[in-house]
Amino acid sequence: MFDAGPPSMPSGTDDPDIADIALAADGDRVAFARIVRRNLSAITALAERLLGSHTEAEDVAQDVFLQAWKQTRGWRGGEAKFSTWLYRVALSRCTDRLRRRRESPLDALPEQGEIDATLDVHLQQQAVAQRLRHALLGLPERQRAAVVLCHYQELSNIEAAATLEISVDALESLLARGRRALRSALLAERHDLSGDLT
Repeated sequence: MFDAGPPSMPSGTDDPDIADIALAADGDRVAFARIVRRNLSAITALAERLLGSHTEAEDVAQDVFLQAWKQTRGWRGGEAKFSTWLYRVALSRCTDRLRRRRESPLDALPEQGEIDATLDVHLQQQAVAQRLRHALLGLPERQRAAVVLCHYQELSNIEAAATLEISVDALESLLARGRRALRSALLAERHDLSGDLT
């Protein structure tokens, strides 16, 4: 679904990775470590929101940066930032994992520790976060990816559309459908919960 072909170098954009990509292509591991440091938390957060598992997200991030290391020599001119290409690879890896889950439903059940928020967060905040995470995981893959890229990763619509390799109009359509589905799921759950209390 998400093509993770060779990366492209932006022309005329302010890509913070450009200088380090050239150095990494010549085998400079310190330059590549700077690329990883700049992008690791965003890639891990994206994967965790798409998969609902921190452990799986770390595995995805490792795969993404392993591929990035191999691809620095193949970096060529184009329109996207290097980080956009990293997001595209992460989306591809997450999609593969989600497909495998559908083939093996028991693997899709998250562990309690992966669902719960950290212990220092109030109980109400945990419940809200868990309901939102569950509703987000219930969205179709492309809607979930659009919502996560724009609302959690804070990419612009143009950047998110480039990551998903779709038009901005198509992205906005995915976002609108995703938001409606989330609102509907959360309102239905709220109604169910309040019905239990009466």
